[in-house]
Amino acid sequence: MTAEPTLTARHPLESRRAALEALPGEPTITLDPLVSAVDLRVDPEPATLAALGAALGGTLPHTADAWTAIADGQALRLGPDEWLLTSAAATPHAWEDRVDALAAPHGGMAVDVSAQRVGLRLRGPGVRDLLAFTCSIDLRPAAFGRGRCAQTLLGQAAVLLVAHGDDDLAVLVRTSFAGYVVDRLVDHAGARTSRLAPV
Repeated sequence: MTAEPTLTARHPLESRRAALEALPGEPTITLDPLVSAVDLRVDPEPATLAALGAALGGTLPHTADAWTAIADGQALRLGPDEWLLTSAAATPHAWEDRVDALAAPHGGMAVDVSAQRVGLRLRGPGVRDLLAFTCSIDLRPAAFGRGRCAQTLLGQAAVLLVAHGDDDLAVLVRTSFAGYVVDRLVDHAGARTSRLAPV
C-alpha cells in the first residue's frame, strides 16, 4: 500500500521573505506564521460572549474595532455580530468544528477562513509613520493603541490592522493582495531609509 503524500503548508509570501529581511534598520517587517482562522457570527448578548470567551480561554471583545487574546490566538471584532478568531495550535478543520460547536447552542455559526488572509508584523520606531503614508486612519497611539483593530485600506488593498503596542502593529491582508502590500511597504521603507540617511 502506497503511503499518502505529506503536504507542507508554504507561506504565500515566501518569495518576498528575502526582500523583507534585507530592509535596513527599523522598523522591521516579518511574515507572521500561518494560523487557523474562523469567521464567527453570533448574537452579541453579553452572556453569550462570556460563555464563548470562557470556552475559548479568554474573552471576546464587546466593543467595536477591538481585539483580545484567547488561549492560542486572538479574537477580533469585525462587526456588530462578527468576530475573527485565530488559533496557532488547531488545524483549520478542527478549529472550525470546535468554534461552530460552541456557537451553535447560541444560534451562531463559524466558517473556516484560514486561507483568506496572511499576516505581516511591523515592529520598531517609525512603524506608524511607515503605514501612514498609504493609510487614511489616525494611527497615533492615543487613537489606535494596544487592543484596537481596524479594517481599512493600504493603498488599494483592504487590510485589517491590529495594534499590539506603540511600535508593534500587525497587518492582515487577503492572500490575493498580499504581494502588492508587501511590495508597497518595502518600496516605501527603502525610500524612507534613503531620506533619513546622513549625507
